[in-house]
Amino acid sequence: MGYSFKRLDRHGKPRYTACYEDLKGKVASAGTYSSKKEADKAWQRAEGEVGRGRDVNLKRGRQTFKKYVEETWLPNHEVEPTTMQSYHYSIYKHVMPEFGGMRMMDILPEHVRAWIKKLKKNGVSAATIRYNKVVLSAIFTTALNDQVAYIHPCKGVRAPTVPQKPLEIISPEQFDDLYRSLPDADSQLLVETAIEAGLRWGELTELRVCDLKTRSRILTVSRAVVEVNPKFHPDGKRFLVKEYPKDKEWRRLKLSEQIVDKLEDHIEVEKLGRDDLLFVYQPDTMTDRTPPSALDPDSLGWTEENTKGHRYRHGTLSAYNAAKCRCDHCKRAFAEYRARRRAAGKDNPRQPRRRETDGHIPANWFRNQVWKPALHNADLDSKIRIHDLRHAHASWLLAGGADLQVVKERLGHGSIATTERYLHTLDDADDTALAAFDKIRSRRRIDI
Repeated sequence: MGYSFKRLDRHGKPRYTACYEDLKGKVASAGTYSSKKEADKAWQRAEGEVGRGRDVNLKRGRQTFKKYVEETWLPNHEVEPTTMQSYHYSIYKHVMPEFGGMRMMDILPEHVRAWIKKLKKNGVSAATIRYNKVVLSAIFTTALNDQVAYIHPCKGVRAPTVPQKPLEIISPEQFDDLYRSLPDADSQLLVETAIEAGLRWGELTELRVCDLKTRSRILTVSRAVVEVNPKFHPDGKRFLVKEYPKDKEWRRLKLSEQIVDKLEDHIEVEKLGRDDLLFVYQPDTMTDRTPPSALDPDSLGWTEENTKGHRYRHGTLSAYNAAKCRCDHCKRAFAEYRARRRAAGKDNPRQPRRRETDGHIPANWFRNQVWKPALHNADLDSKIRIHDLRHAHASWLLAGGADLQVVKERLGHGSIATTERYLHTLDDADDTALAAFDKIRSRRRIDI
């Protein structure tokens, strides 16, 4: 049974504190008021909330956003390590600077709207703003369930519109050019397997010999590897193997005869065991480290004038340092100069830095050392990602007449609507429609 009692404040004026029993049977305060009538109404409201199973202890709502997130939400939120890593970056980059010092009970929708407007003014992209709002909303959804907050400040607050951009699908001709530009047979086999199977990067680089049945040509996708900061890894490592792919379900797909033959030869040549990775991080063999052919600086021409009006021959140290030229020949001249000094024990030479890995291929290393140089050599858009090979796989299948449901299961999509995005995505997809339009329009001209 609740009650209120009279006390005097520091100025000697009477005040009335409302008390009630919380869900744990402990006496808690529902606030202090200037009249007994207001205090009685407060403890009666509090008892009513307790009767409905809600804890209205205001002390929980008085904790700061930073305290709740760091001591309650982040330690007890069960998500994938990569998601937790993304949450940490988002929270400490965009959310905590705005709300960290505020009390949970004081954060209102108007503050969230002002925060979104501020991010937009600072040039943060619409997609980033939307993601940060999702993270903030997830925090307050939990806080609402924990009875720390009594309103959800993200409800009814709109984030900027993120336009749905059309998929850019690599054509078979472009893929052939890219394939020929790859530096060696291992990287060619990896990229060809990616487009033949439509796998995600984490699924592709975790493939092992035991996953491929060469006789039936069936590939089982049952695991994926993710690369995380060691502090988010249970064992403090860099690569974490998950015993399930992204869609949480194993899937089986059939490969073409020619790619299976290549994989079988690769297994035999490399003498791979049943549990060995099909594709292993080999920085010394999977990149083209052959230097450009040496040319006489006299045949390379001159740089543009620098700020002092001087020009220098390409392929010289003067062109690199004084003219700030960064062409391949000038960079090569500077690299050779540095190499000679380091070989002589000068400039504090250090061992070449190698990526920490357990054999899995780091995505960032492959992107920068293999993928982007191949795109450049093939004269393709540098924005093309290796994940776009998965998009191309789906698009090519549907353009060739494959069943939509079969493609959905092959790629492991959770919804068929996701698979439908790949319909009519090739550049020549509208040719039939244009031909039909032209046919009717031509008939109209004849009639006139």
